[in-house]
Amino acid sequence: MAATGDAAPDFTAPLANGDIEEFTLSERLEDEAPIVLAFFPGAFTGVCTTEMCTFQDRLAAFNGLDAAVYGVSRDSPFTLNEFREQNGLEFGLISDYNKEIVDEYDLSMDFADLGVHGVAKRSVFVVDGDGQIAYSWVSDDPGVEPDYDEVEAAVEDLS
Repeated sequence: MAATGDAAPDFTAPLANGDIEEFTLSERLEDEAPIVLAFFPGAFTGVCTTEMCTFQDRLAAFNGLDAAVYGVSRDSPFTLNEFREQNGLEFGLISDYNKEIVDEYDLSMDFADLGVHGVAKRSVFVVDGDGQIAYSWVSDDPGVEPDYDEVEAAVEDLS
């Protein structure tokens, strides 16, 4: 599992930002680091919506620290654009539709009783300008949200 101190696994995936464009982590680091990657199991679910809306509510603080925030889930980029629009999210959401990023970061979990397999564990990574993971938090309980103050403090430590 990707952890604090590791090199962040690089990836290229669709970015839902109102349109759909290509996002490559290593290419974004130069201009946008630190980057907060907030993995969530699925759009339009209760805790995931609360989490992404909380990041939106705190976006000004992250922007003030010159950090970029991105949500990451297995949803399609089309679903993620609708999720962004319905919740007024101003940051981009990365579609890991093919489960490549979830596998690279070793974050796969199942809701076997629902027949849902291979979604992302709720987790947050802060990646610094050198591509190193400066902060990581991973929950085995999808009902638990991250400590947003802790995430913000990790970003602030890089400023």
